[in-house]
Amino acid sequence: MKKLLLLIAFLAFGLFAVVLVSIISQLSQKEPTSQFEIGFRKGVSYSPKSLTSVADINDFWEKAVEAGEAVRSGGDWIDFNRPGKISSVVAELAQRNLLVPVIEVNFFNQESGKLLRPLSSANKTAYRDAAVAFAQKYQPPYFGIGVEIDTFYRAQPDQFDQFAALFNEVYDAVKAVSPHTIIFTTFQYERLQGLLGGLFGGTNDLAKENWDLLAKFPKADLVAFTTYPGLIYKDPRDIPNDYYSRIKSHTEKPVAFTEMGWFSGRGITGWESSEGEQARFIARFFELTEGLDPQLAIWLHLYQQAKTEPFGTMSLFGEDGQPKDAWDVWVKASR
Repeated sequence: MKKLLLLIAFLAFGLFAVVLVSIISQLSQKEPTSQFEIGFRKGVSYSPKSLTSVADINDFWEKAVEAGEAVRSGGDWIDFNRPGKISSVVAELAQRNLLVPVIEVNFFNQESGKLLRPLSSANKTAYRDAAVAFAQKYQPPYFGIGVEIDTFYRAQPDQFDQFAALFNEVYDAVKAVSPHTIIFTTFQYERLQGLLGGLFGGTNDLAKENWDLLAKFPKADLVAFTTYPGLIYKDPRDIPNDYYSRIKSHTEKPVAFTEMGWFSGRGITGWESSEGEQARFIARFFELTEGLDPQLAIWLHLYQQAKTEPFGTMSLFGEDGQPKDAWDVWVKASR
């Protein structure tokens, strides 16, 4: 009897092994989905409810899969490639979850526009080497060098050409080890147009536009923007019909929106918003970009990351962890 049972068990295991090998073989024969295939992708920035809770991080990735096809991360250029840094984590976990990582690095303070460290020969070499090491290891589909660089231009115009030259140098070096990587820099769309009023705190003056900065980056594979029209307009219906299509008057390159958002809070007197208004902006955005065909549209936060308005309530989920009205609209939005 024991021999019979052992024989049955052996045969059962053998059958299981054959089935397992067959499944693995079928999976390996499937046409791989190229991460460099160009197409429209929605997504969110890396923004779990907590950066230290395993459960919250797992929850983020589950929701990110629902939210779209891409996940963005940003970091200090000097050390973003080191193990354990957010960019490395996102590059690995995005691809594990069949999502496209969009990696951006910065070298200045986005609020003040001041350099984090001088653009010395040593620092520029360190920046280039970090980018090359990261690209060689992860072959990132998208790599952004500089976030809202028009802010840097307005703060330190005498340093800007140094950065433009560095961009070209790093572009060539990254392409040498990861030729399919799409390389770009980003501009803050509202301020690039001279829209400096509203919650930006200045005055709208189209004479102060900086569209000419796009020409400083002829090698860039696309032109990327961050966009927060809720800082200029109090209602999505107030956004002009040509608000995004006017980009085509300034570039023939592909376009991407690597950050976008609209706040839902009522904490700013005279600029009170709501979840419904936030949801209406999403619908309005996709309506206004219909003919632009952007490659990327990435919402700023899945879960709240900032405490103060207007960025405090730009998340798609509330402080209580429940989805806002905008979440459903975002998930269903398509190009």
